[in-house]
Amino acid sequence: MPSITIDIDEDIKKILDKRAKKNLLSLREQIEDILRQSAIRTKEGSSSDTGVDDRLVEIFSRRKKVRKR
Repeated sequence: MPSITIDIDEDIKKILDKRAKKNLLSLREQIEDILRQSAIRTKEGSSSDTGVDDRLVEIFSRRKKVRKR
């Protein structure tokens, strides 16, 4: 896996730490999750209707689902 180094403010680190604890993730895992979701959203030609690559995330998503009649 490639390694990337970033510099962030202490305030941003506190916000990310709080969000990571809420999601039961480490700070590193939280940042990886944010980047993964961002990459999925910007990916062109997504085969999935919701644009989510993880089925479990799709099931618990807050997005409104359109049901076919």
